Amino acid sequence: MTDNSQTGPLMAPPAQPPAVPPPQAEPLVDRQGSAIMLICGASFIFATQDGISRHLGATYSPVFITMVRYWFFTLFVVAICLRQPNGLRMAMRSKRPWLQIARGVILALEIVVTIEAFVRLGLINTHAIFACYPLLISILSGPVLGEKVGWRRWLAVAVGFCGILIVLKPGSGVFSANAALPFLGAVMFAVYGLMTRMVARDDTAIVSFFWTSVIGAITMTIIGIRSWEPIAKADIPWLLTLCACAATAHFMLIKAYEMAEASALQPFSYTQLVWVSIFGVLIFGETLAPNVAIGGLIVVGAGLFTWWRSRQREKAALARS
Repeated sequence: MTDNSQTGPLMAPPAQPPAVPPPQAEPLVDRQGSAIMLICGASFIFATQDGISRHLGATYSPVFITMVRYWFFTLFVVAICLRQPNGLRMAMRSKRPWLQIARGVILALEIVVTIEAFVRLGLINTHAIFACYPLLISILSGPVLGEKVGWRRWLAVAVGFCGILIVLKPGSGVFSANAALPFLGAVMFAVYGLMTRMVARDDTAIVSFFWTSVIGAITMTIIGIRSWEPIAKADIPWLLTLCACAATAHFMLIKAYEMAEASALQPFSYTQLVWVSIFGVLIFGETLAPNVAIGGLIVVGAGLFTWWRSRQREKAALARS
């Protein structure tokens, strides 16, 4: 299982056998319905996590917040790995350690960048721009993975970036240097996603899950331990809730992807954008401007189209085999 503690829409893990084989007695329809409920619940919790990160980010540095999150998250991952056959010994055996290290570092830094974007731009504007990461994966999958990118996917990418321009609305306050932060985060998360696909060719999901958490914790500790900040008593519950959200949401993801295929669940991860918009308006007093709503819908629609085209290509390949 890969780490989905990123702050944008949830990414499906690599296609790997589930860590614990699901029971066969439960009907397939019921299992998929339960998986959808779990993925939607995880999306809500990740949106809550983003809101708490935005709240804490106004007082503490994103590096400090991310470091504490990774400490707690690593403890959670180690506990999960210990329950698997051969425990940590199996989880540590990566056939592509350097690539695992690179993706772990990139994801940790991406979280720092995105939390900073939350503080500067707000939840809604950040997620509206960050939602372009599936389109960036489509662009990079050709030169990086050698995948063929057809004209339909290129058209979807073009439409998606038109949506980003609508969000940015040149001449408005959003179109500024700060807008580069969520876009940088989206680029970093897209690179992380491509690396995840690459390591999935040789490593199991639980191996990637372990390396992501441990490397992220080491990276953030090296960067952030010198900038340790005293935590106000009023903020301790928020920080603990933030860490608990990460563990709970990841546990729900594990269970969801045990019950149904990742490709069937991926569209439901976009419900996180709905919750983020609600939290931004009701809790943080943000404004859901018409251009942001329209542009965000265009970006999400383009992303869903690229997902649909990938599904069609997979079905066609299976039919030919």
